[in-house]
Amino acid sequence: MRKKLEHWVRRCAVLSLLFFLAACSQVPITGRGSLQLVPNSQLVSYGVQQYDQTLKESKLSTDEAKTAMVRNVGMRIARSAEEFLRQSGNAEQAEGFKWEFNLIEDDKTANAWVLPGGKAAVYTGILKYTQDETGLAVVLGHEVAHAMANHGNERMSQGLLAQLGGVALAVAVSERPAQTQQLFMTAYGVGSSVGLLLPYSRLHEREADRIGLVLMAMAGYDPRAAVPFWQRMNQAGGERPPELLSTHPAPDTRVAEIEKNLPEALPYYEKARAK
Repeated sequence: MRKKLEHWVRRCAVLSLLFFLAACSQVPITGRGSLQLVPNSQLVSYGVQQYDQTLKESKLSTDEAKTAMVRNVGMRIARSAEEFLRQSGNAEQAEGFKWEFNLIEDDKTANAWVLPGGKAAVYTGILKYTQDETGLAVVLGHEVAHAMANHGNERMSQGLLAQLGGVALAVAVSERPAQTQQLFMTAYGVGSSVGLLLPYSRLHEREADRIGLVLMAMAGYDPRAAVPFWQRMNQAGGERPPELLSTHPAPDTRVAEIEKNLPEALPYYEKARAK
């Protein structure tokens, strides 16, 4: 009986701590409380290792024009993210990004991701859907939004709790490296699965869509381009699982949410155009 009571007390203490930590971290723009158990410095270090490994195992595009486009659009979005963070009193987070954008040659993969610290990859397979710089800005705005909102940290935190019993990342890396690496890759959408960041939850996807609209607008790209982009992606996706079984919002729901959030983003676009 005493052991059960002690176990219950420990569980309550852990849950209380988790709720406290969640309340201490807020997602930009949406203001939602976010669970952040993993020190960002650890994730950045782990992200650099994973990024270097991915680049070594991949073929970088030799198309100079497309690579330049990815880096130009990426840096414009990145600067918008940093500007927004500074304006909202999060200068320290803004300074923590060391942005790098690379284009990986893989026409069968329609994917893009951003790791902790700003290391990003775009696969050539997504370019047939983006079509131009503005379409690419939709994708990179979405991906940078995930990084800006620390969605990967939240997913990693959830995974540590669910799969590794809440152990610290440093312990997990040393004692269960293979499992931790897979958890990290899943949390950050690293890999060649078709589609944009399937591991993220529907909540994270909605937040990234909303934040991404603001980021691309601040960078001078028309956020209304997000609607036809996602319509193209939906048409290419074929049959999709029901919304409750998919990490991405259902197509009609996603487009409707984007249209609902456009009035929030458009003033940023008009301000950027006026500069």
